[in-house]
Amino acid sequence: MSSPSQRLSAIASQISGGGESVGRERVLAKSPDDVVITLAVRTPLTKAKKGALKDTSLDDLLISLLTSVREKSSLNPHLVEDVCVGNVLNPGAAYVARSAVLAAGFPETTAASIASRFCSSGLLAVQQIANQIIAGSIDVGIAIGAESMSTNPDSGAPALSQKILDHPLASQNQQPMGQTSENVAAQFKLNRKQLDEFAAWSFQKAEQAQKAGWFADEIVPVRTSIKDSKTGEIKDVVVDRDDGIRYGTTPEGLSKIRAAFPQWEPSHTTGGNASQITDGAAALVLMKRSRAQQLGQPILAKFVAATVTGLEPRIMGIGPSIAIPKILSKTGLSQEDIDIFEINEAFASMGVYCVDKLKLPLQKVNPRGGAIAFGHPLGATGARQVVTALSELRRTDKRVAVTSMCVGTGMAMAAVFVSEH
Repeated sequence: MSSPSQRLSAIASQISGGGESVGRERVLAKSPDDVVITLAVRTPLTKAKKGALKDTSLDDLLISLLTSVREKSSLNPHLVEDVCVGNVLNPGAAYVARSAVLAAGFPETTAASIASRFCSSGLLAVQQIANQIIAGSIDVGIAIGAESMSTNPDSGAPALSQKILDHPLASQNQQPMGQTSENVAAQFKLNRKQLDEFAAWSFQKAEQAQKAGWFADEIVPVRTSIKDSKTGEIKDVVVDRDDGIRYGTTPEGLSKIRAAFPQWEPSHTTGGNASQITDGAAALVLMKRSRAQQLGQPILAKFVAATVTGLEPRIMGIGPSIAIPKILSKTGLSQEDIDIFEINEAFASMGVYCVDKLKLPLQKVNPRGGAIAFGHPLGATGARQVVTALSELRRTDKRVAVTSMCVGTGMAMAAVFVSEH
């Protein structure tokens, strides 16, 4: 326990603006029981139905990524006790996950599970592996977010019972995601120019990051096959680059794209200011700090905490504006303590609203661009954001990141990570 003089010194430091805040000092502190990340990688993100991963099933995507994790980590695969896969669309995901784990060279003792919280599934997988480690259920685990939107299309909400359809709140889950984007724009009086400016900003940051090679330490290549849509020829390829980033994007250019949902007012959402339908996956290896040190594993970052919140499904996109203050409160952090905010760009409408509502410094938000620029594989993005944030923290020699995801059924998640470099 700290002495009275130590506590007074910390308070004085906050008042004077010197040094770290108490909350930031707390999350930067190291303990043998910290849950740490020893590897964080992702596949390239490619356009669904058109890109280089369009013919790669979820099975093969997972096998490729898990094989890369096994090889890059130099970790004895027998030490990995559980693999949690965040996925939204694959109807047989539980079969696929367990089978892919075995096919990637992990032993029969390595278990597997599926996490689904729609767009937050990848982040939920991270939280679930971390929680198992904290509880002592496992020592070492892998969290994955993965989605093949080419081979598993998103058909929206299923048929729902009459009791749900008659319920004023539950019935909102029938609304397509495009409609919820228009709801946000209408309710909070956002205009088309704001949305296009936000989207162009995302593309421009992603272009800069790709040209500068900043994604290089995030991405592990995928060896796969692709079928030529015109000739039917199948050829083997190595996919090592995101293919959705449109160079030279400007607000003026985006303003010329027609509304994607003219049936819903104010019809500001377009194919240019909404996230791309995408294939891809991301993975993180987690264990306690003491275990990582014992095994000689590199420690990239610390998982601090994660939380979830709910809100009206009809305006689901604003979820990060609720989840971020909640996670900051739970960790004793202020917005000023955070170096990077990775917020899912499901739609520019929600990005504009969240940044404005929280008054976030623009230079701290998605510094490498986001889902509008390089895509949103539904189950993968929650994990992908963590991989991207940790890489950016290392590049800029900064420490604390918050990642946050909205969820189509009216929820949101947020989490805090601390880089060690």
